[in-house]
Amino acid sequence: MTDAESKGGDDDLVFKALAAPLRRRMLDALKAEPLTTGALCARFPEVDRTTVLQHLRVLERAELVTGRKIGRERHLSLAPLPIKRIHDRWIGEFARAAVDLLDRLNG
Repeated sequence: MTDAESKGGDDDLVFKALAAPLRRRMLDALKAEPLTTGALCARFPEVDRTTVLQHLRVLERAELVTGRKIGRERHLSLAPLPIKRIHDRWIGEFARAAVDLLDRLNG
């Protein structure tokens, strides 16, 4: 597998992880502050703990969330690098093209 194919597979995991509204809400919660697993589950009382943990595993496989154990607690943090990679690959170029177009229209 080439490096580009490997990154494409990583991107697939990120897109899959971002596809679910609950997972995006979980990322929003972790963007605001790191949380323990229990605190993250408590943020979503409408969903049972097992479901939250299943969604968390998807986020971890996509490397969007990192966790470290401190005592009996697991502390979770947002890992923004995969989202930046998606931005750089898919959004950044379109944004640059739009800015160039606006510059030509104004010039």
